[in-house]
Amino acid sequence: MKPILDPGLYGILAEKFSRGRSNVEVAGEMVKAGVTTLQYREKTASKSMGKMYEECVAIRKITRAAGVTFIVNDHADLALMVEADGIHTGQDDLPLRELRKLVGAMIIGRSTHSPDQARTAVLDGADYIGVGPIFTTQTKDDVCDAVGLDYLDHVVANINIPFVAIGGIKGHNLGEVVSHGARTVCLVTEIVGADDIQATIQALQTIYKENIA
Repeated sequence: MKPILDPGLYGILAEKFSRGRSNVEVAGEMVKAGVTTLQYREKTASKSMGKMYEECVAIRKITRAAGVTFIVNDHADLALMVEADGIHTGQDDLPLRELRKLVGAMIIGRSTHSPDQARTAVLDGADYIGVGPIFTTQTKDDVCDAVGLDYLDHVVANINIPFVAIGGIKGHNLGEVVSHGARTVCLVTEIVGADDIQATIQALQTIYKENIA
C-alpha cells in the first residue's frame, strides 16, 4: 500500500504568494519537480466554490497522473467531489470522528500545535498530523505562535502516526528540521514564490537528503 505520507516535500498551494501564477500552473511545476504530497488551500473569502472546484478538478488530474497524494484543505465536500486522496483540517474544524463518517477511508490530516492536541488527534482517528508552526510564519492570517523544535522532538519521540512539519520552514532551516527527525516537510512561500519553482524544489531536495540521519 502507498504510505499515508511519503517522505520528502509536502507542497501547499498559495495563490496570493505565487507571483501571478495560477494554482494549476504552480501545481504542475511542483509535481514535475517531485513533491510527494500536494495540498490545495484556498478560502471562500477570496475565491468562489465554483472556481475552487474547477481548479481542484484540474489539479486532481495532474496529481493522479504523477502518483502524487492530493489533499484538500477544509472543504470535505470539495475533496469528495474531485476524488482527492484526503482532507486536511484545523483545530476549529469539524470533529474528526464525525468527519470520518462522511469521508470514509479518505486520509484525514489534522493541524496540531501542542502535545495535547497531537494526542487527541491520534485518539480521534487522524491519519496524520501537521506539526507546527515550527518557526514564525506569515502565510496564514490566523496562525498561532511558533511552537519551535521542542514540539517536533516530542512528536518524533511520542506520536506513532505520520506527521508533516510545517511553518516558517525555508532553505536555511530545512536541514535543522530534517535533522530533528521530520521526514515529511512542508514549505509554502519558499516554493510557490520562487522565480524557478522546479530549480528551487531540486535545491531543497538536496538539502533534505543531506540531513537525513
